[in-house]
Amino acid sequence: MTLFLAHKKILLGITGSIAAYKSPDIVRRLREAGAEVRVVMTENAKRFITPLTMQAVSGYPVHEELFDVQAEAAMGHIELARWADAILIAPATASVIARLAHGIADDLLTTLCLATKAPIAIAPAMNQGMWNHTLTQENIQLFLQKNRHVLGTAEGSQACGDTGPGRLLETSEILEKLSALFANGALAGLKVLVSAGPTHEAIDPVRFMTNGSSGKMGYALAHAAREAGAAVTLISGPVHLAQPAAMDVISVVTAEEMHAAVMRKAADYDIFLAVAAVSDYRSNIIAEQKIHKREAIETLSLLRNPDIVASVSQLPKKPFIVGFAAETENVREQAEQKRQRKNMNMIIANRVGNGAGMGADENEVIVIGRQVNHLPLMSKQKLARELIQLIAMEYHTHD
Repeated sequence: MTLFLAHKKILLGITGSIAAYKSPDIVRRLREAGAEVRVVMTENAKRFITPLTMQAVSGYPVHEELFDVQAEAAMGHIELARWADAILIAPATASVIARLAHGIADDLLTTLCLATKAPIAIAPAMNQGMWNHTLTQENIQLFLQKNRHVLGTAEGSQACGDTGPGRLLETSEILEKLSALFANGALAGLKVLVSAGPTHEAIDPVRFMTNGSSGKMGYALAHAAREAGAAVTLISGPVHLAQPAAMDVISVVTAEEMHAAVMRKAADYDIFLAVAAVSDYRSNIIAEQKIHKREAIETLSLLRNPDIVASVSQLPKKPFIVGFAAETENVREQAEQKRQRKNMNMIIANRVGNGAGMGADENEVIVIGRQVNHLPLMSKQKLARELIQLIAMEYHTHD
C-alpha cells in the first residue's frame, strides 16, 4: 500500500498506557515513510517510557509542559497546533478519549487538540472491560461526531491477562489508517501531468543560464495530486529533491527537452499543472570550449525558447491547464493577462524576489479561475493540498 506520509508533519501524542512501549516504533516507521515527527507526552506516559527515548528516535526534544517559557511567548500549544499536518495519539487511554470527547483541555496534549485545525486521530489502547464500557463507547461516538478519527482497536491477549478488544493496532495498520486521512478522491480516475523545477540553458561546457526555482512547489503538487487519487507523471528539470514514489518521473535539462516531453504526453492527460520555471531564452551559439575572460563586455545572442503552455493550449485535445505566474509587481494583473493570453483554465500567481517564492519552503498565492482565491503564507506541502482541492472543484465544474 502506498503511504501518503512523505513531507507530512505528524504530532504524536503518547498517553499513560503500557502500549506506550510501541511508540518508538511508530515514530521510526513514520520517519521511514518520510514524515517529520514531534512528540508530546503526558505525565503518566512518562511512567512507561522516557522522554529521552522519544527524543532519540524522533530527533527532536519532547514536549511535556503546557506552559513552556522557551516556546513561542510561552504558548507552546499554539505553536505546535499550527505546525502539525495531523495529530496522532497512540496509545490513547480511556481518560484522554473522555477529555477530548468533552472538550476538556487540562494538559498540553488536550489543549493543543482544541487549538489545532489539523485532523486528529486516536489509536486506543486499554483493558477490554474499559473499552467495552458504555461510557467509553459513548465518548468514542462523541469524538467521532467532531469529525475526528478512531484507529482500531485490535483484539487479543492483553497485559493484564484478559483477552478481547482494546489492544493497540499494529504499527503498520496505524500508519495505513493515518495515511488514509491524507488520501482523498478529488482527482480519482484522472491523469495529471506536472512540470517542475528550472531548466538549464548551456552557454559553454561549464556554464549555463537558469533561475532560482527549487522544484519544491511542483513536487508538492505532484504528491498532492497523487494523494487525491490521480495517476501522476512528473516532468522535472534539474533539482536537488528526492524522486517521488508512486508516479512516473521524466528528467529533462533544457527548455526544449521539457517542451518535447510535455508535448509527447499532454494530449493523453486530463490536467496539466505547468509549475516549472522554464527559461524564456537560450544561447544562440553554445561555445565548444570554455569562454575565457577577454573583453570587459561579453555579448550573448539569445533565441526565444518554445512556450510550453501556449503550445499545449493549441492542441486539438488539450487538457485542463493550470499555469503559474511568478511576478515581482502587479501580481494579480500580470497573472490574469497571462492566463487570457495563453488560454489557461486557471493560473496561480505569487510574488517572487527578496526570499519569497522561488527556493523558499513557504509560499502565498492568488488563485485565478472563474473565481479568485487568496491562500495565505503556509508551507508548500499544505499549500499544494489546498490548491489541488481548488483545482479539482474547478475541473469538475468547468465546461
